[in-house]
Amino acid sequence: MASRAFPRRSAAAAVDDAIPLHEQVRFRGLLTVAVMGASIMQILDTTIANVAIPHMQSALGATSETVTWVLTSYILASAVAMPITGWLADRIGRRELFLGAIAGFIVASMACGAAQSLEQMVAFRFLQGISAAFIGPLSQSVMLDINPPEKQARAMSIWGMGIMIGPILGPILGGWLTESVNWRWVFYVNLPVGLLTLAMMWALLPATRRRDRRFDLFGFSMLALGLSALQLMLDRGAHLDWFDSREIWIEMAVAIACLWMFVIHLFTGRETLFNRQMMADRNLVTAMGFMVVIGIVMFASMALLPPMLQNLFGWPVIDTGWVLAVRGIGILMSMWVAGQLLGKVDARWMVGTGLAIAGLSLWQMSHWSLEMGMRPVIVSGLVQGIGMGLVFIPLNTMAFATIPPQYRTDGSSLLNLLRSIGASVGISVVTTLLGANIQTSHEDLAAHVTNSSTSMLDASTADRFGIAGDTAMAMVNAEINRQAAMVAYIDDFWLMMWVTLAAVPLVLLLRPPKPGGPNASMADMGH
Repeated sequence: MASRAFPRRSAAAAVDDAIPLHEQVRFRGLLTVAVMGASIMQILDTTIANVAIPHMQSALGATSETVTWVLTSYILASAVAMPITGWLADRIGRRELFLGAIAGFIVASMACGAAQSLEQMVAFRFLQGISAAFIGPLSQSVMLDINPPEKQARAMSIWGMGIMIGPILGPILGGWLTESVNWRWVFYVNLPVGLLTLAMMWALLPATRRRDRRFDLFGFSMLALGLSALQLMLDRGAHLDWFDSREIWIEMAVAIACLWMFVIHLFTGRETLFNRQMMADRNLVTAMGFMVVIGIVMFASMALLPPMLQNLFGWPVIDTGWVLAVRGIGILMSMWVAGQLLGKVDARWMVGTGLAIAGLSLWQMSHWSLEMGMRPVIVSGLVQGIGMGLVFIPLNTMAFATIPPQYRTDGSSLLNLLRSIGASVGISVVTTLLGANIQTSHEDLAAHVTNSSTSMLDASTADRFGIAGDTAMAMVNAEINRQAAMVAYIDDFWLMMWVTLAAVPLVLLLRPPKPGGPNASMADMGH
């Protein structure tokens, strides 16, 4: 394949569908670096800005409640724009959309860094989220298309490493930039990476043929309204005390009604946003379910651990980031192993084994205590990384092994969307349960604080000692709070463990790729 003469044509020249895309690529290694650069840049921004939120709040004159719109606007824009990635790629060309998304992401990042008010920051983050929505699915479909079928499993391994490690490295890089330079560099750092990536993609990315595809306005409207309402409900629920708020009830009703109408329209409409043949593929639909679980386990645990380690254990931000980054080593190890085993071992066994290992890591986390050191955190993080890596690569390989190549961009947008929704649901659920369980555990523990359990202090007569008595009781209450918080975190880890293990039987719904390679069925379809 490598010795075959490539046609002399520019990347933007007329497209010859008779030549597979992977044979049109001249420098596959450099193009892979460019695609991964764009992908990692985009995925980093889902977490890199989180650590800078307190600094933004003071600099932009925002309150603790309104500053959360910096994160909400990004997530909301990504969720709404991601489903139309496939339609836009067909209408204006995938190369043009990819380049435009990277350019838009760079401009929006620079605008975020220069924002002088909360309103400006929210608007620019919304624009950044729209551009980011296209980069994720396009990077995955391009990685599949620029590699021949026998190398697509390896390509998914490379792509998956960036997707899984990016959220882990984000808080480390964001914390270092915020403390060492300025919070604005959380956004400015995208400029050198983005410009280099854009130049390489402009020179190396081949064009694809545009297709005349009708836009499903009703379907998109229902999906966009439903996802917007769902994201708003998940992001604002904790602040508004959930269903004690009329706003949450309205958002839930809109989400259910619009998403239900979208599903009915998808299976009954004449020309829909997603092709029904693609939605009938068992592997792709099952993979969507798994992506929800991955979003819950991966992103919900990453949302819980930093505040727990910093507030309960008193670890510095940098130490917390480095300890949590160990799971990235596990991901790299297992993804390499998964790439080597694909085609030799049933991919379903790898997915099931990976989920079981991830469940084991959460079981280990459910046995943590306030007296432990760094070792249990490092070990459980490594184990969880190994489990997630074993799941991600075989799952993505099987998801695309049985659908025609023209549906890859649509399929990738759905997988990325479901992973994002899983993350939003998981983070919202575990943080809500955390707050409720802290209160419940505090009441249970406080009920056991009696004169016999505090021999050095008589709680009933502490008020006689004035300030000294108040101080002693405050110390007792602070320790009860610490213990109650630890119990609440453990309860969350138990819940995530059972969710992970409950997903294991879903591997029976997956169909293994044809013999002769993990993507042999793709080769049979042709390009």
